Formats: sequence, structure tokens, C-alpha cells
Amino acid sequence: MHKRSDKVAEAIHKIVSELLVKGLKDPRIGFVTITGVKVTDDNHQATIYFTVMESDEEKKGTEAGLNSARGFIRKEVGRVLQMRFTPEIRFRYDTSLEYGFHIDKILKEVGSQDEGDNS
Repeated sequence: MHKRSDKVAEAIHKIVSELLVKGLKDPRIGFVTITGVKVTDDNHQATIYFTVMESDEEKKGTEAGLNSARGFIRKEVGRVLQMRFTPEIRFRYDTSLEYGFHIDKILKEVGSQDEGDNS
């Protein structure tokens, strides 16, 4: 059985993704992918995880752009969801993709060393 906060998180994910596809006016916000949304059980806070395929400097700019658009995004979420209370929104860069690439690279290096030992 899904908690209400899970359904709210799914809805926020969809709304914010659509807003990003339509484009926000901040030039710092490039191609952003929303990787997940976590909403507290009381629906008062939503943490939106995102990733971008850009340099570290551009990532910081994107995060700053998203944070400056929080008020607008929260207003749009509230308008669409029509909840009594719209959650406070926080953006966090999702490091899991980079971590996965790092682990994959290590595994490939270990695999190539094993092949070299068997020759």
C-alpha cells in the first residue's frame, strides 16, 4: 500500500519534469533530469533530486538556478495539486549516477587486470 507522501512525490516529479521540459527562464538551468523526489510523511518538505551532464561549475549554476526558481516551482506544484499545504521544495544534486559510473570503471579495471593475469 502506498503512502500519501509517495503519491505526492510521484506527482511532484511529473510536474517539475514538465516544467523543465517547457523551460524555465533562468539561463543557468540547462538540460536537467529529475531522478527522484522524496516527500516527508507530513507532506511539508519535498527534496527533488536532479542530475546534469555538465562540468562541476555548470552543475553549481544549475543548482543555483533551480533554487532561485523554487518559489515559482512550488507555486505551480500547489496550483496543480490543489493541496491544503504545498511542500517546501529543496533541490539536491543526485550523486548516485556518478557513483555508479565510478564503480563500473573500477570493476572494468579489475576485470582487465584479471584477464592479464590469466594470459
